[in-house]
Amino acid sequence: MVRASVPRAEKRARLSVDERRAQLLDLALTLFADRTYDEISIDEIAKAAGISKGLLYHYFPSKKAFYVAAVKQASEELLAETDVARELPQSPPNDPLLLRRGYQAFLSFVERRRVAYGFLLRGGVAVDAEVRELVEETKRRLVQRMLEKAGPVAQNAQLRTTLRGIIGFVEAVSLDWLDHGDLERDELADLLARVTMDAVAQALSPKRV
Repeated sequence: MVRASVPRAEKRARLSVDERRAQLLDLALTLFADRTYDEISIDEIAKAAGISKGLLYHYFPSKKAFYVAAVKQASEELLAETDVARELPQSPPNDPLLLRRGYQAFLSFVERRRVAYGFLLRGGVAVDAEVRELVEETKRRLVQRMLEKAGPVAQNAQLRTTLRGIIGFVEAVSLDWLDHGDLERDELADLLARVTMDAVAQALSPKRV
């Protein structure tokens, strides 16, 4: 028994604080992916991590802090992996190619990190106002990113409102895609790009009396 426990302790010691914290947050995304916040106890989290409850509290002062940190990680991963404009800084405003590539990157993230994405949208809004605000901030940052590439029309209120609605539409479509998987990724990216361009065109069209 003693010999068996030593390698595990040594292995934990080799991990830096940041590495251990990242490992625990990855675990959080998995644990909370299909279960609610209230269904999982801090004891279960510690057991799944293979550490004591006291050590878990060393990294996160409470279960809520652990959960909030996981929401933040899922959000930052999504934002970082879908920032295609950073790779194509010279692309013109409202470039259909940039929009299509953005959706391809988004769907690639959804496909590869379905646990993190599903957690962010399905599990990240039921705890309290702080968590809901984190999710909303993610959506605002996505809209702002799109507005930054819109050029002179970025201040148009109808455009901003339309893009916020598009974010909700894309969320629903992507979750449906994860559940059914009956469209190819590029096919869905093209569809989302077309819907977005059509909606933007309507938002920017002259007002009718």
